[in-house]
Amino acid sequence: MLYHLMTSLDLPGTNVFRYITFRTAWGMITALVLSYLVFPYFIRWMKQAKVNQIIRSDGPESHLLNKVGTPTMGGVPILLGITVSTLLWARLDDAYTWMVLIVTLGYGLIGFVDDWKKVMHRSSDGLAGRWKIVGQVLIGGGVLAWGHLSGAIEPTLAIPFVKDAVIDFRELWVGAPDALGWLFPAFALFVAVAVSNAVNLTDGLDGLAIGPVMTSAATYGVIAYVTGHAKFADYLGIPYVAGAGEMIVIAMAVVGAGLGFLWYNAYPAQVFMGDVGSLALGGTLAMLAVTTKHELLFVLVGGIFVMEALSVVLQVGSYKLRKKRIFAMAPIHHHYEKQGWSEPKIIVRFWIISIILAMMALSTLKLR
Repeated sequence: MLYHLMTSLDLPGTNVFRYITFRTAWGMITALVLSYLVFPYFIRWMKQAKVNQIIRSDGPESHLLNKVGTPTMGGVPILLGITVSTLLWARLDDAYTWMVLIVTLGYGLIGFVDDWKKVMHRSSDGLAGRWKIVGQVLIGGGVLAWGHLSGAIEPTLAIPFVKDAVIDFRELWVGAPDALGWLFPAFALFVAVAVSNAVNLTDGLDGLAIGPVMTSAATYGVIAYVTGHAKFADYLGIPYVAGAGEMIVIAMAVVGAGLGFLWYNAYPAQVFMGDVGSLALGGTLAMLAVTTKHELLFVLVGGIFVMEALSVVLQVGSYKLRKKRIFAMAPIHHHYEKQGWSEPKIIVRFWIISIILAMMALSTLKLR
């Protein structure tokens, strides 16, 4: 909004709004300040309304003692910070801006319904898993289908570590290029649903999920900047995506809003983000990966989320096939709790791993 307003005025000093780095910095500050200032009122109101996190009875015993009564749905102020910051500082004529924002808010709405059902019914069940998936598929699929039909998203897949290596789905079979082109939005939809739920699974300890979310968002912010810069993209041998550079504004807004949230979510947490936050932020990260054409790199960038999701898949699969569990409890952060690790130790060590993986992911840009 400010970009279009200020550049149209053509007054002295307004030219600075054309610089994406300026808008990124102030977008992050806006999200941080807004999130930080809103949370005290939000926490107070949620406590008065008794909208508290419902703790699973089959979870770690310490959670039943220490986390009962903590307000939930902290994702609402996070999304407020991200949305306001994006609308103020991002270019609204960029299709990617709206694609990411719609998925973020749409997945946040699904999480809101889930959290609200838990609170109203005083149960940890919430919205049935199948309906979450249906909602994610409809919202994500609709956005990605529009992106494919409008030409905003090319049906190509970049291969990490290899210079200029791109798979074009339209060229896999000469006889039906248009039909095969739809394989990419289908794959991108899988990424969106998988990442959203992986972040949701990770949100089990105070500050555990938001740390890697911020690290991953910052990493994709850097990737967005170089991907949307023709000279940098050519030098690094990565796909150039016109308009993708604008995604750094959203990515750093996530970091800013996340920092504001972390102030109150740090151990011991005063508020939890809930599914409204975790599903939405997972959707944001997935769309950042898709719009920057670095979907496969998420295995490194979001390695913590991948690890958490895999631990659940392996645990369930092992029990169904062998009637034996691999971990003391899944997701894997609960396994370490069962092993006697303190909550802060698990959180900080997972953050460290997330930072190392992010650095490895960024190094792949130069390795090409």
